[in-house]
Amino acid sequence: MTGYIAAYGVAALGVLVFMAFDLPLPWLLGPIIACLVAALLGVPMTAYKPVSETMRTILGVAVGATFTTTLLASMAGMWPTLLMIPVMTSLIGVLGVLYFQRLWGFDFATSYYGAMPGGLQDMLIFGEEAGGDVRALSLIHATRVMVIVVALPFLLTLVWDADLSNPPGVPAATIEASQLAWMVFCGLVGWQVAKRIGMFGASILGPLLLAAALALAGVLENRPPAEAIWAAQFFIGMTVGCKYAGVTMKEVRTDVTAALGFCLILLVLTVIFAEVIHLADLAPPLETILAFAPGGQAELTILALIVGADMAFVVAHHVLRIFVVILGAPLFARVLGGDK
Repeated sequence: MTGYIAAYGVAALGVLVFMAFDLPLPWLLGPIIACLVAALLGVPMTAYKPVSETMRTILGVAVGATFTTTLLASMAGMWPTLLMIPVMTSLIGVLGVLYFQRLWGFDFATSYYGAMPGGLQDMLIFGEEAGGDVRALSLIHATRVMVIVVALPFLLTLVWDADLSNPPGVPAATIEASQLAWMVFCGLVGWQVAKRIGMFGASILGPLLLAAALALAGVLENRPPAEAIWAAQFFIGMTVGCKYAGVTMKEVRTDVTAALGFCLILLVLTVIFAEVIHLADLAPPLETILAFAPGGQAELTILALIVGADMAFVVAHHVLRIFVVILGAPLFARVLGGDK
């Protein structure tokens, strides 16, 4: 219980500090940075997983509610950039294995599943089954998500002059009670049904699909209110930061430092692919960066919502990336001879 209270307190302090200094995305970045600092100082913290997963359903509903027939039709034209997702994912895997094995001396399983830009839980499960270091994998993926999510807002602001101060929605008081009820229905029912059938990313994709269906049917007419999106940012940010709880200086010198170097490789690859797509005039640069950045699906969904990006484009590419990683990671590990 003490760990939960500490996590909430530290995350709330992070929000207040970010607001006081007018820093971007206080409800997301504030908890991430504050919990990271507290973890490095040895503060015991624990994120309550059921609450964090429930918060992700809000993002699924928010994305699904934006779907229209016009938006759905536009997805057919995304195939040139969608085809580049497996290429980028494969390149990340190859470079990541070489980087972690040759420069840092990690074993193949840890190097491979640490490099794969998939969901944290999936990569931990695959990595553990392959004999990898689960603690190292946890810190590598937590660092990947944290660095990408922290760096992107500043990149979006400096390069594209994106306005990150926009409220992510309208106040809850302005939305009809029936619409709020439909949102809760989409979030809870969509999540549980998707979870029961074994869908990856069930807490986001299940609510997304159900909300999209109701939006296309004209039943769901609003996105979740600003207060709900801010709450989702808070809990998701706190969860990312709390991944570092209990980290030792030895792990900082090895696992976290190695992950920071890998993040630099990921950022360079993202910029290269985004530039190629931009030069070929295949997609707008802002959407491309958000779609190809190998961060967490939930965190990048938040950024896309706030800057007003094409949600269908961003989400489609991230879903494909996760799909490629989950299905392809074990297969390619066997091909490379590293899965024992």
